[in-house]
Amino acid sequence: MFDKLDAVDVRFEEIGIKMTDPSVIADTEQLTELMKEHRRLEPLVTAYREYKKAKSDMAGALDILESGELDKELKELAEEELADAKDKIEALTDELKILLLPKDPNDERNVIVEIRGGAGGEEAALFASSLMRMYSMYAESRRWKVEFVSANETELGGFKEVSFMIEGFGAYSRMKYESGVHRVQRVPDTETQGRIHTSTVTVAVLPEAEDVEIEINPADLQIDTYRAGGAGGQHVNKTESAIRITHLPTGLVVECQDERSQYKNKDKAMKVLKSRLYEQMVTEQNEAIASDRRAQVGTGDRSERIRTYNFPQGRVTDHRIGLTLYKLDSVMNGDIDEIVDALITHYRTEMLKAQEEQ
Repeated sequence: MFDKLDAVDVRFEEIGIKMTDPSVIADTEQLTELMKEHRRLEPLVTAYREYKKAKSDMAGALDILESGELDKELKELAEEELADAKDKIEALTDELKILLLPKDPNDERNVIVEIRGGAGGEEAALFASSLMRMYSMYAESRRWKVEFVSANETELGGFKEVSFMIEGFGAYSRMKYESGVHRVQRVPDTETQGRIHTSTVTVAVLPEAEDVEIEINPADLQIDTYRAGGAGGQHVNKTESAIRITHLPTGLVVECQDERSQYKNKDKAMKVLKSRLYEQMVTEQNEAIASDRRAQVGTGDRSERIRTYNFPQGRVTDHRIGLTLYKLDSVMNGDIDEIVDALITHYRTEMLKAQEEQ
């Protein structure tokens, strides 16, 4: 492990030097790739350097303790420094093992989020709207950009389905855990007898595909234009600027109706289509290469209920890790970091166990 860490440290230094080279600075593509690699290696290098300092501190404290006669105060200080260094070394060793785990290549990407109402009719559609608001507020708290793509609205302000893009470094690394079936338990506004209804909403989180990864033959596309519209008059215009793209070989259909410009809508729709095709390609590869992999991090099995939002009890439970929080109002206002952090820790631990057993 430490030979690998030494090599990473050397590479990190090399990148830092290269990024100051005028010829590299002038080459935008090369500079961007180096910056990405530098940013990816930085947490690992920082932890490793802290580890080496703790090892040095421990050695220094041992030298003092083994040097012979010491006054009581100096001995106590050396023993305290030795204990602190040992604790740091233990914690940093665990952290380094986790940082050395294989990274999801999609983690740094932007995402496309698709939310669809499931069982529960209008109540499911209303909760789909609540989830979109939750994710939008979460993105805002992390200073990510949110762009609406398309929606199928209901008369009461819900969404049968809605899709939007989130742009920001590391968006997929945190949002990927939201893929799955979300269940809500609450008393609908339309319920006259106060009965609790259970509804479901499906969330799909797709990493945005890069152009170099997905090539689409224009002959495989059927592109239709139509007038954007929806309940309440949102996004309505008088020209046929909304776009519907059908990928004929797979039957995938993507719509975009947010922009007034037909060109911008087509560009967004193509991004969504490429991301869906990319996800399909990656899923097929994962199934072929690692069908028995223990920790399917972020694959989002959408047939599985991942979380329940219980409004009468003010409770949210993530069933994958058995985490229950009694702060539902806060969660619905975008405060989901505690849940995401717990999921990341859980899946990293599972991956570490699987690696140690190999």
